[in-house]
Amino acid sequence: MVLFGVTLRVILRPWRALLYLAGLLIAFLSFSAAVWAQAQPNRFPQPQNPATAGQTPGPAQQVVPSIRPTYVLGSNDQILIRVPQSEEINDRPFRIDADGFINLPLVGRVKASGSTVQAVEADITEKLKQYIREPLVSITVVQFRSEPVFVMGEFKAPGIYPLEGRSLVEMLSTTGGLLPTASRRIKITRRSEYGRIPLPQAIEDADRKLSTVEISMTALSENLNPAEDIVLKPYDIVSVERAERIYISGEIHKPGPIEMGVRDTLPISQVLSEAGGFTPEASRNRVRVLRPITGTSKRAEIDVDLKRVFEGRDNDFPLLPGDVLFVPRATAKALLTPIGVSLIGGLPYIIISAILR
Repeated sequence: MVLFGVTLRVILRPWRALLYLAGLLIAFLSFSAAVWAQAQPNRFPQPQNPATAGQTPGPAQQVVPSIRPTYVLGSNDQILIRVPQSEEINDRPFRIDADGFINLPLVGRVKASGSTVQAVEADITEKLKQYIREPLVSITVVQFRSEPVFVMGEFKAPGIYPLEGRSLVEMLSTTGGLLPTASRRIKITRRSEYGRIPLPQAIEDADRKLSTVEISMTALSENLNPAEDIVLKPYDIVSVERAERIYISGEIHKPGPIEMGVRDTLPISQVLSEAGGFTPEASRNRVRVLRPITGTSKRAEIDVDLKRVFEGRDNDFPLLPGDVLFVPRATAKALLTPIGVSLIGGLPYIIISAILR
């Protein structure tokens, strides 16, 4: 047995040496692979936004890829210009100065404030053609100017918001939308120095140097790309009043206000139903609508023949916010009722007088 053990050790000794050398080789290769992998980021650096390198981007520093090419640039906006053919400009941030210019290598000062992203791209492309045959220029807004937009009224989160190139719909989304008690009409007020609101129904006030417009939520929500979804400008005021009402008076069981809620109009038949219907003395043929005249304190008088509406000969009349619906008393009933009351009240005296005769 001793001889067998000695013989076995002699036979295995070369294999042990080989295994030892193999272990050393594997350890060396693993160490080399680790060193090589660690060196890769330095050899092939990942693209990084130079505007936000070394810091955690905040809301105003984040690149917004959905920014419209029609966004109008302004002083203090910071843009990232990509021109693959020019190392001096490519992937470098440039801030628009107080005079509205950016200073670029090769081309010099370029006017940016007051122009759209698309227009500045075209301008830089044209200027670079002196040095580059077919320059490819793209601009991304990486930091917006800090001009505010004021959001007031029946919003879920009213307050002061940074402009950040938002359109009206985007701003409504940022605020969380409207409260249930909100009107369905949004009012926008803009300073004249930022131009007229680009909608045909906008009203300009030359004395106050303001431009105002009212936009229906229906127009914003029903169309895929509504014209009313305008790009907001610095210091715009976006406001929504409490839900508008229709007022009912006269010969109705429940006179008083009716909330419009999410509705832009209400037909008279529905309003009468919500108000409990006519009293017995009501005139069912004609009712009167008192409608506000825009820009004045007066009201227009509109007579509606409900008999024709209920018979299907006329369309139901739509009531608008602020309308007053007045239901008068029927003329014949108004005359006969006092006479009837007088006769009933005097009937005992008539009977007694007849007996005494």
